Amino acid sequence: MIYLAILTFVFVIFAFCFLYFWGINPGDMTVFYAAGEGLTFPAPIIIIGAILIGLLLGNGLHILSLIAHSFSHWRRDQSQKKAQETNAIYREGVGRLLSGDLKKARTLLNKAIDRDPKRVDTLIAMANLAAQEGNSTESLGLLRKAGDLDPKSLEVLFKTAAIQEETGHDDEAMASYQELISREKDNRKALRSLRDLYIKHDRWQDALETQRQVLKAGPGANRVADEKALLLYLRYEVASQSILNGSADQAKSELKDILRQEPDFAPAQVSLGDALVALNQGDDAVKIWQEGYKKLGKGVFLERLEDYFMEREDPSSLLNFFRSEVLEQGDDLMFRLFYGKLCLRLEMVDEAKEQLQAVESSGVESPQVHLLLAETYRRCREPEQAISEYKKALGISKRLHLNFVCEKCQNVSSEWNSRCPSCGEWNTSSLVDRKLIQDARPLALDKMVIHHGEQKEWAGA
Repeated sequence: MIYLAILTFVFVIFAFCFLYFWGINPGDMTVFYAAGEGLTFPAPIIIIGAILIGLLLGNGLHILSLIAHSFSHWRRDQSQKKAQETNAIYREGVGRLLSGDLKKARTLLNKAIDRDPKRVDTLIAMANLAAQEGNSTESLGLLRKAGDLDPKSLEVLFKTAAIQEETGHDDEAMASYQELISREKDNRKALRSLRDLYIKHDRWQDALETQRQVLKAGPGANRVADEKALLLYLRYEVASQSILNGSADQAKSELKDILRQEPDFAPAQVSLGDALVALNQGDDAVKIWQEGYKKLGKGVFLERLEDYFMEREDPSSLLNFFRSEVLEQGDDLMFRLFYGKLCLRLEMVDEAKEQLQAVESSGVESPQVHLLLAETYRRCREPEQAISEYKKALGISKRLHLNFVCEKCQNVSSEWNSRCPSCGEWNTSSLVDRKLIQDARPLALDKMVIHHGEQKEWAGA
């Protein structure tokens, strides 16, 4: 009804305009469409015609706009429908991937990619699938494609770095983590991953700097203590490296500071002695190692003392130290073990046998002790006893050598390590059977004979 009223109103206006223009423009007008060619019409006709043409063009454009809008709406609906279908296929594919059905997952994800080749999350899922199948080349290729589509994606960079690391391309992985950190400097996950790679490759200075970034970024309340401890360990590794690089004085200062913060950190005390030796301060190094053993009871200090005096062809000084300490603390079986080993090394077999027998008689069942005793009996020309001890020491290959074990993962090593080469933990290396030896007590003896002529009464526990 309203529409009809509008049309009537428009018609009336149009008629009024036509009559008005007809009245004031009675003449004709010629419209030329070419040189010398034209059409003649009454002026009102031309005016009204122009108006009609304008209206027709306006309405035509409006109609075209409506058609275009409708078409765009239809395309959007189709696109949304396609996206929903693709998303359903993608979700099912990811579900199959998580459940381990890789074959079905590949079929579904390939279908999703065919429907939408520029969908980044589908490419990432396919990269994960390829990685699980062991095809790192395909995986990295898919991730590169995803990265080209979304250069700002941190997820793509993370996944790329992880696969590079898993496949042994650590340099590339480091570069990926560095790129990620350049985009988000406080990304703790990336910082920790990069730090761990530096540690893996003994790049201690880089690891230390990165660890400082980790702490600056805020590691989380439940990780603060562990991250601070790791910072100290990395400082230690940098200091130890400085000794090897000829900067023992700098290392000395740093190691002392570390020990002020963590007095029971044995590696720092060991390396402090090494730094002092490098600075020709051997007497101070000896004191450090002696104090280290008295405080922490770690066999590595006695080993360091032995190596130091033997390298300087001065075993008598070490023997005097051992003898005096045994006189004062005869129940320290760890001390007796190293004392006996040194005597055996110096071919002082009687004194070696006395010390090693004291350890064995305490009830310590250690293959290392049995091996040293077997070697002692052999040199004393007591074959039966030697054979018996060798049988007890089966599995030990190195004579006159004591092995070390990680107290965390039980990895056995022929050398003491500040950091376990197996589990990567610091300050866990101890002499094999250390606790067994330290917890034991020697049997009561009437006298202890010191072979340089002294005697002292003592009672065992």
